[in-house]
Amino acid sequence: MSEIKITKENFQKEVLESDKTVLLDFFADWCGPCKAQGRILEDLSPKFEGEIKICKCNVDENPELAQAFRVMSIPTLMVVNKGKIVKTSNGFRPKEEIERMLQEAL
Repeated sequence: MSEIKITKENFQKEVLESDKTVLLDFFADWCGPCKAQGRILEDLSPKFEGEIKICKCNVDENPELAQAFRVMSIPTLMVVNKGKIVKTSNGFRPKEEIERMLQEAL
């Protein structure tokens, strides 16, 4: 499953109106923990294909989205289901914790 790049232009359609649960990753290219978190998301992606959509939002390119969701540190992961945030995680998280978070959201 490929990640979907989120911008203010496609946020409504890809995240809030999604028919699947969304894992939204707020990150920055210069952030080491974000890169490590991204690799974990890539590893988990096949396991949740068809059930969860992985979306990535670069906070440097989309500061208005980061501000709207009060992202104070990165990486920040949000699980969105039917337009509502159901789980949030700040900072780097191990693979097992993210996997558990996603399974609980299904």
